[in-house]
Amino acid sequence: MKYKSLVAVLLLGIVLSLVNSCKMKEIENEEILFVGTYTNNGSEGIYRYNFNLETGQLENKTLAATIKNPSYLTLSPDKNTMYVVSEVDNFNEDNGSITTFRVKDTVLIEVDVKSTYGANPCYVGVNESGDLVAVANYTGGNVAVYSAAHNGNLNPSPQIIDHKILDTTKTAHAHMAEFINGELFVSDLGLDRIEKYRKTDGQFSTSEQKELVVAEGAGPRHFVSSNDEKFIYVINELNSTITVFGLDDEKYYAIETQETTASNFEGESFCADIHLSSDGKFLYGTNRGENTIVIFEVDQATGKLKLLGRESVKGDWPRNFSIDPSENFILVANQRSNNIVVFKRNIELGTLSFVSQVDLPSPVCLKFN
Repeated sequence: MKYKSLVAVLLLGIVLSLVNSCKMKEIENEEILFVGTYTNNGSEGIYRYNFNLETGQLENKTLAATIKNPSYLTLSPDKNTMYVVSEVDNFNEDNGSITTFRVKDTVLIEVDVKSTYGANPCYVGVNESGDLVAVANYTGGNVAVYSAAHNGNLNPSPQIIDHKILDTTKTAHAHMAEFINGELFVSDLGLDRIEKYRKTDGQFSTSEQKELVVAEGAGPRHFVSSNDEKFIYVINELNSTITVFGLDDEKYYAIETQETTASNFEGESFCADIHLSSDGKFLYGTNRGENTIVIFEVDQATGKLKLLGRESVKGDWPRNFSIDPSENFILVANQRSNNIVVFKRNIELGTLSFVSQVDLPSPVCLKFN
C-alpha cells in the first residue's frame, strides 16, 4: 500500500509539473493588450485581451475598467501604473480628467482621479524616469504637467502650459505631449507647430529652440523620434503628410515632407497615428478616410523616407495602432467600423499581411502591458 501511495504521489507530481510547464509556455507566448474606447457606442471603458504571439489572435476579451471615453492610455516605465485620460469636458466644471490605475497581475485597480485643467484631453505622456506626466488638452488648448511620486501617484497641482496665448489669430489644440532628450515636445494641431519646453528651477519654460514649424494648415497631430533622437517624424492630420525634422547643431530643421495618401485618392482623409519599428528601419502611419496604413523605409543616415506602399486596414477610421512587443505584428484600431485588425509584419521588408480581426465598439487606443 505504501508503495502504491508513493507511486500515486509521484505520478501526481509529474502531472502537475507538466500542467505548470504548459501554462508557463502559454504565458510566454502571450502578451496583454489594453484597449481604450469611446463609450458612446456601446463600450463601457477599457478592455483587456490576451494576444497570442504565435497565431496573432486576440482572445479572452475582458472589461478591465469602467470609465468614460478613455481615449488614450499609457504605462509608467516600470509598468506598475497606468494613466488614462477621459476625453470629456464636464469633469470638475469644463475640464477633462486623468485616472491613475495600479496594474497588478494585469488587473487595473483605480487609485484616484484628477482634473486635467482643460477640456477633452487626448494624450498622456510619461518621461523615462517616470516622475513626470504630461497631458495634452485638445479643446482646452493647454498642457498639464504633473510630478509623479515613486508609487505613480500624481501631484494634485500640475503646471499648466497655456497655448491659447501663443497665437491670438488661431485656435490652439494641443494634441500630443511627449518627452524627448529631457525636453517636453507638444504638437499643436491648431497652431501648426510643435512647441518645445525645458525644465529649469522646477518649471517648464520655452526652450532655446522654441518650436518646430510645419506647413500652414498641416495640423501636426502625433510625432515619433528616432532611437538616437536625431530625427523627428511628425504626422500632419489635415493635409495628410509626414514632415521629417533633423537635428543639426542642437536645433531641429525640416528635411522633407512626404504625402501619406495615394496620388489618385480623391476623397477626404485625415492622418492619425505614427510609429517607428524599434530597429528604426520602417515608419508607419494611418490614414483615416483612405483607410490605409502607409509604409516607409527609413534612411537612417539622412532620416529621409522612401515609400514602400499602403495596406488597407480592413475597416474604417484607423485612429490608433500599435507594434506588438515581438515586432512581428501590427494591430490597428478602426474607430468607425468597430474592429481591431491584426497584421503580420515582415521584419526584413516592413510589409504587412492580414491575419485576423475582432469586433469592439469604437476602439481608439491600443497599449501592450
